[in-house]
Amino acid sequence: QVQLVESGGGLAQPGGSLRLSCEASGSNINKYNIAWFRQAPGREREFVAAIRWNGNTYYLDSVKGRFTASGDKSKYTGYLQMNNLKPEDTAIYYCSAALATSDWFSYKTSARIYDFWGQGTQVTVSS
Repeated sequence: QVQLVESGGGLAQPGGSLRLSCEASGSNINKYNIAWFRQAPGREREFVAAIRWNGNTYYLDSVKGRFTASGDKSKYTGYLQMNNLKPEDTAIYYCSAALATSDWFSYKTSARIYDFWGQGTQVTVSS
């Protein structure tokens, strides 16, 4: 079992920044990759970014250059630094964990492969 605890959401103005944290714990956590998804009202859950514990990162095209995923392996904590926020970034953000199998890279943007989820944190971008 893996437990994920998120923190760091809130309200930001357009152009502002927020940083989300995802503290992971449980059995064999080093065998899991961490991803961030978001879900806006009336929309499907959407892949935002993912990170392997070796440091490789992957992003949704619309957040590239604005969002940065990182991880502290000593704490098994993932971070999502969000800069130059836009109103369309408003959503509930979730961190998730999936086993780092050979298939993970091909399916990393699909919520279906992630077995464990955090509680979600609201991000609102508004003036």
